[in-house]
Amino acid sequence: MPAPKLGLLAVVPEELAKGLAAIRATAEVPSHFPLEVEAAAEQAAAKPRLPDLDRTDLELITIDPAGSRDLDQALHIARGLSGEFVISYAIADLAAFVRPGDPIDLEAHRRGTTLYAPDCRTPLHPPVLSEGAASLLPNEARPALLWTITLDHRGQTVAAEVARAMVRSRAQLSYAEAQAEIDSRAPRETLGLLKLVGQWREIRERDRGGVSLKLPQQEIQPQGDGWTLRFRAPEPVEGWNAQISLLTGMAAAHIMLYGQVGVLRTMPPADSYSLRRLRQVAKALRIVWPPEMDYPEFVRMLSPTRPDQAAMLNASMRLFRGAGYQSFSGGIPEDVDHAALASDYAHTTAPLRRLVDRYSGEICVAFCADRPIPAWVFRALDGLPEQMAAAERRAKKYERAIIDLLEVYLLADRVGQTFTGTVIEVDRDKNHGAVMIEEPAVEGRVTGERLRLGQEVLVRLTTANYDVGAVAFEVARTISGPSDASLQPPRPPE
Repeated sequence: MPAPKLGLLAVVPEELAKGLAAIRATAEVPSHFPLEVEAAAEQAAAKPRLPDLDRTDLELITIDPAGSRDLDQALHIARGLSGEFVISYAIADLAAFVRPGDPIDLEAHRRGTTLYAPDCRTPLHPPVLSEGAASLLPNEARPALLWTITLDHRGQTVAAEVARAMVRSRAQLSYAEAQAEIDSRAPRETLGLLKLVGQWREIRERDRGGVSLKLPQQEIQPQGDGWTLRFRAPEPVEGWNAQISLLTGMAAAHIMLYGQVGVLRTMPPADSYSLRRLRQVAKALRIVWPPEMDYPEFVRMLSPTRPDQAAMLNASMRLFRGAGYQSFSGGIPEDVDHAALASDYAHTTAPLRRLVDRYSGEICVAFCADRPIPAWVFRALDGLPEQMAAAERRAKKYERAIIDLLEVYLLADRVGQTFTGTVIEVDRDKNHGAVMIEEPAVEGRVTGERLRLGQEVLVRLTTANYDVGAVAFEVARTISGPSDASLQPPRPPE
């Protein structure tokens, strides 16, 4: 499963507050910014370095999870006279506020990335910047790195460039609001075209041999005076919006490779053993995977709303391992592809929340303006991959520990009760594995005789231990086995 979404919730039960404090202490998560960092951020917010180019005429919008304040991206899409798509994608410009070697910069290098928990957010930059002066909040003029990407009428990149500009977002939409407007009879131009561009980019992804997993998302949600966990299938607009970010990251990678200086997001290809094993998983789930159908095409046709196919998607995550960063200067390194995307790719669209994006953006702006890359970029380049790797390891461990804690909290007084779930993983001995419970949305270890992937089972909760931070189940009864699945290929956009 992907990392769960951790939104800010107002009510924190005492048991969870203690557990969260212990997790933060173990992970050495900072509770506040040093005074000198806060002071520097206040000064930077008051006196940013503003660009000369004014593009506040663009009717940009932001699309983010509801309640977000750290808004990295704002989007506008128009149709050209020849049917081409012209995408304007504004990215928050942190370099307008952060000076190399200043207290904000040094602290950002220590943190690496924003950390999320249900009771608080531990930002990469002080909130006066990340949720204020640097955030692309609606109706506020902001400095940005403005990407202009032209696609032909079938979503193929024709040209891409980036420059500094002042922008102003016109509206802040949640995913649900954006999807509702797209589904209405009269969406604004950008949203109507986002659907079309997103669908064409998904086809281009298929043509490249890339794949994006549509996994059900485990989310923390408020319930009464506490919290619960639920699985949610992503809205289509989330995928289309992600395609714009991916498109920009690919354009950034191509610019940096052409200039032979940069930092890329990489992922090695799956080995033949893992692919053979995955075909065995499909066979166990009774999902037909024709021999001539390659992996990306097969995965694209799986639905996260079907238990057996959700289990197949979960198993497919094993091929998406080994992601990292590769910096380079004065040449083009080997093995820089991102196997899941089947393309060169760079993280460049989330500088408020991820350190490396500030650097990739700065490199691309310099190349597009035909100016030298700043010396401060070169000084940091070699160390960025390991800094980001360490930050990502900490973030994943932190978020997983929080979910484990919440699962125990939700089930601590329900040991002995039964729940309906789906077997999503089976160990080699066939008697141990993992089960996904629908309500509450919990994953845990399960024991039973001759477990089968995709089985719908009634399981009994045997453990919900705060000390261990884990829940465990045993199979009480098999409800049904995996059913034969027929997969239909996606249709092109109309």
